[in-house]
Amino acid sequence: MARGWISSSIQSKTDPNDKMEPILSAHEIGEGLPILIIHGWEMQGKSEEPDFEPIFNTIPGLRRIYVDLPGMGTTPANSVKDLDDIYARLTRFIDSRLGSSNFLLIGSSCGAYIARAIAQKYINQVDGLLLRVPLIEPLDSRRDLDAFKTLVENKELMSTVSAEDKALLGDVLIQTPPYIQALKAKYKDVLSPALNAADSEALRPIREDPNRYQLSSAVLDESTKFLAPTLIVCGRQDQTVGYRDSLRLQELYPRSTYVVLDRGTHGLPIDDSERGVFGALVRDWVHRVDEWRNRLDV
Repeated sequence: MARGWISSSIQSKTDPNDKMEPILSAHEIGEGLPILIIHGWEMQGKSEEPDFEPIFNTIPGLRRIYVDLPGMGTTPANSVKDLDDIYARLTRFIDSRLGSSNFLLIGSSCGAYIARAIAQKYINQVDGLLLRVPLIEPLDSRRDLDAFKTLVENKELMSTVSAEDKALLGDVLIQTPPYIQALKAKYKDVLSPALNAADSEALRPIREDPNRYQLSSAVLDESTKFLAPTLIVCGRQDQTVGYRDSLRLQELYPRSTYVVLDRGTHGLPIDDSERGVFGALVRDWVHRVDEWRNRLDV
């Protein structure tokens, strides 16, 4: 199995005196059909690996490309301006690393928002799209969110959780030892390292400006249909982007499996190792993609 870090920088084709475009770093695992995996805001490519690698490392013939967006992971911000700029840099990365090859596309949260635009631009190359807890409404005030409510309450157990861990975990949806252990591990091993690596000085002005933290209509056409197999996975208890705003996606993705998972937060999956629901959905998506790629009219 191939593993390794790659990076890409592209010289401007219009002016040979232009500086090199900012680098996007990416971690590659495996060989075969490329899968470009786009993380969420202030996360990094490594944030996606714990959830997807246990699934993909059992499926042969997949080349996973975990990219770091500007100002996140090991990719420098290089004066990134807005989401359109991030999208443009990502398209240059794709053109450089994948060229005219067909590929699959995965995006989480804000990465799913950008992935939808990437799927439109490369509609003849993208053979499958997976959107995990997708951001639909960039403006926080427009998001349709439910008030938090604990589903499984255990006051006795929570009284044994340290003040440090309570501050780290915040509201705990499922108050059981396995869930708390899995949630704590995700924060300490995945979320906190990504947040610490992010260039907050460069990213905060984008996140706080509604005009910058959204894709322009020229980049993302909200009426364009995408016909390849799609998987949309939302959390019923997602306190960050919710799930109801994503209902509108079903008409735009006619070949989509649309799932709203109970016990699902914005960080899903949390403690899914025994049930394997998320893994089953992803494997079904890969199966549908294989059918699509082998159809008679390609």
